[in-house]
Amino acid sequence: MELLSPAGNLEKLKYAWQYGADAAYIGMKGFSLRAKADNFGEEEAAYIRRIKGDKKLYCALNIYFHNQDLKALEQQIEAFQLYPFDGFIISDPGVLPLIRKYFPSTELHLSTQANATNYQAVQFYGDMGFSRVVLGREVSLEEIAQIKARVPHVELEAFVHGAMCLAYSGRCFLSAWMAGRSGNDGSCAHSCRWNYKVKGAGEEQLPRDLYLEEEERPGEYYPIEQGENFTTILSSKDLMMIDYLKEMKQAGVDSIKVEGRMKSIYYTAVVTRAYRKALDLLAGKEVPDFPAYREELFKVSHREFSQGFYFDKKEIEAPTEISYQRQFLFMGAIGVELEKGRFELDVKNKIRKGYPLEYIGPDLLFRKDENYKIYNAAGEEVEEADHGKVYSIVPSVSAAEGFIIRMKKME
Repeated sequence: MELLSPAGNLEKLKYAWQYGADAAYIGMKGFSLRAKADNFGEEEAAYIRRIKGDKKLYCALNIYFHNQDLKALEQQIEAFQLYPFDGFIISDPGVLPLIRKYFPSTELHLSTQANATNYQAVQFYGDMGFSRVVLGREVSLEEIAQIKARVPHVELEAFVHGAMCLAYSGRCFLSAWMAGRSGNDGSCAHSCRWNYKVKGAGEEQLPRDLYLEEEERPGEYYPIEQGENFTTILSSKDLMMIDYLKEMKQAGVDSIKVEGRMKSIYYTAVVTRAYRKALDLLAGKEVPDFPAYREELFKVSHREFSQGFYFDKKEIEAPTEISYQRQFLFMGAIGVELEKGRFELDVKNKIRKGYPLEYIGPDLLFRKDENYKIYNAAGEEVEEADHGKVYSIVPSVSAAEGFIIRMKKME
């Protein structure tokens, strides 16, 4: 199975490929469902061509297009032609004539937003020219096997890890209702992740029954049935299928997809690496310390894990009662080696001298370091490094370009 990882910007794309993804998916500015991701423009194309090698690159064109969006796409289509795209992920058939005109030999992948959940739909889109269907997240493994048996010539892609949505195939209007930002044009505010408090009849002159009040929006009431205190009553559990890749392969899945273009390079690297190791193990390769690589998934910010809809609905239908769980802080990354043993330091969170840092790499579980030295742009040793400034680092242990730096959260 292909391992497909998210890339919200150029940096994340580099790490997705470096940490084991066979393919990555990106969004172009203005035309993907992660509008708040950095996304990509014309200037990144040349760099991607240099680093791509034999990896695959897919472009998410998965917003629902209004007339003005179609016009904008046509005006910017030349920028798309600069990219080495292997496929387009599309939810709206209205863009097909334009894509076919300018990219006649590029694969068409149906977005999960089109919520294809049965073999007739997959056959229909296959007849339209789609070589791959990203199945709706509500499909079970049993249903995937039935679809593959009836439509074997169409590739099936399925989500394997990451956030789930409370709405059917992500078609949610909660954000549009509460924040004026629609999840269907790429600007979701993730209202389902916010904290809510239950207000009862008789409070604040509420007429009857029970209502939700969002923590940051006092005085705005949303009717519900029951509950108490501030709660993540609308928040779905996260998906984790690393223990069931054999079952996914047997069902006929061709590509497993990691969600998370808006998440950090730390998330991209750690999750991609764990699933790379799992796929290698499934292929009969030796993977020393695989249980430890799997355990790393719990060291990335996440909600309660579940298996989504793949086996039954009971677990995913119950909202998580636990907010984000985070054991480690993402501190930065090691850049190019400037001289023997000294590297560029890309700082994401303030690093103070003596912090107990850990380095992780594509094939390095983690390595601890407390005796590193940090230098500013003038080459002077300093006590701390702040985000947004130029620094270098001399680790006291073996390190390499591309290593991620993290630190265990202090109690």
